[in-house]
Amino acid sequence: MNALSTIHGIVARDLQRASRQKSRMLGGLARPFIWLLLIGGGYGAITRMDGGSYRAFVFPGVVSMAVLFGGMLTAIATVYDREFGMLRLMLASPAGIGVILAGRTLSAALVGGLQGLAVLACAPLLLDAPAGRYLAALGALSLSALSSGALGLLVASRLRSVENFAGVINVVLFPLFFLSGALYPVSGVPSALRAVARVNPVSYQVDLMRHALGQAPEFGLILDLLALIGSSILALALAGAWFDPERRFLASGRGAQR
Repeated sequence: MNALSTIHGIVARDLQRASRQKSRMLGGLARPFIWLLLIGGGYGAITRMDGGSYRAFVFPGVVSMAVLFGGMLTAIATVYDREFGMLRLMLASPAGIGVILAGRTLSAALVGGLQGLAVLACAPLLLDAPAGRYLAALGALSLSALSSGALGLLVASRLRSVENFAGVINVVLFPLFFLSGALYPVSGVPSALRAVARVNPVSYQVDLMRHALGQAPEFGLILDLLALIGSSILALALAGAWFDPERRFLASGRGAQR
């Protein structure tokens, strides 16, 4: 019960802070629509897609974009707590690092999921899919949001100051998005970039959304699910070790090996 109350407190605090940052929330909602209208319209004029328009092709990627940016930026905001000392107090609490990370991941997933849901609600304007597809898309959106939150915490675990926060978008978020197959099929890129795309968790977020919305995927459904679950667990494990100021996770691991 103590763990649940701690997670509830973290989620409520993060959601309240996110609701106060109205410009960031509005920007997070506007960004995918701008990409859908401008990028989709521009590339649609020079690109021919078999079986549909380019905007329809890029739509799952735009939904994933909203989830990715919303979830990761909410999780990376943890660096503010580190800068002002709140994170150290949270990590020193009896709840433990695992509970703290669970609360942070859940709050980031909720923010990213809500932003993705706002974009997904426009799917009937571009896609002709049965209602069951949208239910499947909600499941894909939820798993993608949790994955994005875990990735955000992993990035935040290596940031030490607020000044580094702005560079994360250009150095981390955009490469993850561009090499995910959201804007073009991964199978058509050079082999070196294709290899990077295959180890990019966001590639499987986009592909899972394509599965859900009935578009032609590039990977198998089971592979998408295993890749997202496995990468999320790995990201949270690494984040837990790097967030831990006393290195208790690493110490316990060495003790178990002995």
